[in-house]
Amino acid sequence: MTARRRWAVIAPVLALSACASGQAASVPAALAPDERVVTWAASADRLGNAVSDHSHRLVVHTSTGGRGLRIRLSNAFGERPVTFGAAFAGVQAQGAQLVPGTNRRLTFSGSRTVTLAPGEIRYSDPLSGQVKAQSNLSVSLYVQSAGGPATGHGMALQTSYSAAGDHAGEENSDAYDAVTGSWLYLDALTVEAPSGTGAVVALGDSITDGWQSTVDRNRRWPDYLARRLQTSPDSTVRGVANEGISGNKVLTDGAGQSALKRLDRDVLSQSGVRTVVLFEGVNDIKAHDGPTAADMIAGYREIVARAHAAGKCVVGATVLPFKGWSEWSPAGEAVRQEVNAFIRTGGEFDAVADFDRVLRSPYDAERMLPTFDGGDHLHPNDKGMQAMADSVPLKSLECDG
Repeated sequence: MTARRRWAVIAPVLALSACASGQAASVPAALAPDERVVTWAASADRLGNAVSDHSHRLVVHTSTGGRGLRIRLSNAFGERPVTFGAAFAGVQAQGAQLVPGTNRRLTFSGSRTVTLAPGEIRYSDPLSGQVKAQSNLSVSLYVQSAGGPATGHGMALQTSYSAAGDHAGEENSDAYDAVTGSWLYLDALTVEAPSGTGAVVALGDSITDGWQSTVDRNRRWPDYLARRLQTSPDSTVRGVANEGISGNKVLTDGAGQSALKRLDRDVLSQSGVRTVVLFEGVNDIKAHDGPTAADMIAGYREIVARAHAAGKCVVGATVLPFKGWSEWSPAGEAVRQEVNAFIRTGGEFDAVADFDRVLRSPYDAERMLPTFDGGDHLHPNDKGMQAMADSVPLKSLECDG
């Protein structure tokens, strides 16, 4: 695969024209053109009760730059229709305040409003202009009518804002008198990037979601990986989608649907994806009635097979040590060791990111090195997140066979 030219972007955002599909995300080709690349994403889940006549100003951090921004709205877990009376995208200045002149209206098949049926996912039309890599965008949604369960991402580790009434088109922050640590209804952003640009999806749990990393600083390990990719002269992968859910498991539902169930929607439907980094298993393993290593391996094999069938490569990431966490047990540790041996040497994965080797203590391989420990002996701190990202072999993300 030839290295692509460097991508210079100037104007931060964005206008719109072409029509987007309203089909379900389980059919990737119907959702977005092949030349598109995901620049931000967050896994959807069920979030409390939906509220009508409310504006949400959702702050997100892009990975790669490009033109023709499209947002993806999700009512995947809704039981009733949700109507968005307005949607805008702008550049964050500070808090809920936007950079003057950047807030631009989004449309859906040419309409300023859109209604999503229960379970529906839909892209906006593309917005003209450029989106800068590694920038904070504010997507403002006015939820005109909604009821029942809301769809969103619970643990954003990013401060967003809300207000009663329709304030999506306003650039000032005056009306946004409430803060939230969740993203509502928004689950992906894509851009049209230079030919040959690809993306990677990180499929994981709370460690990928970023728990114990610094809030509002974009220090999750996929964020550090995105910064590496942006500055690598040899990488053609630039987009990064973080599909971690705190508490998530590979095999069973609980905190979000299992990785097996959400693979199509959260991973395979994303635009421009070449490679999946599969970094899950600790929540299965540490459960008191946890699965056997054989059960875990079967789950991994299914994910790899489905990703391969969709033309994606899969990098297997080893499960981190967690001795000192309340649910640690010798039996669980034995499963973790067997699972990691399979990831390293089983031959199923296209490459390996050995996070266990990078973060474990040289004095006790069942524990995380204190300098990387976020304090609970399960979740890495900012240093640990960066060490993980730095250890990912960038060549493995190219998926060029």
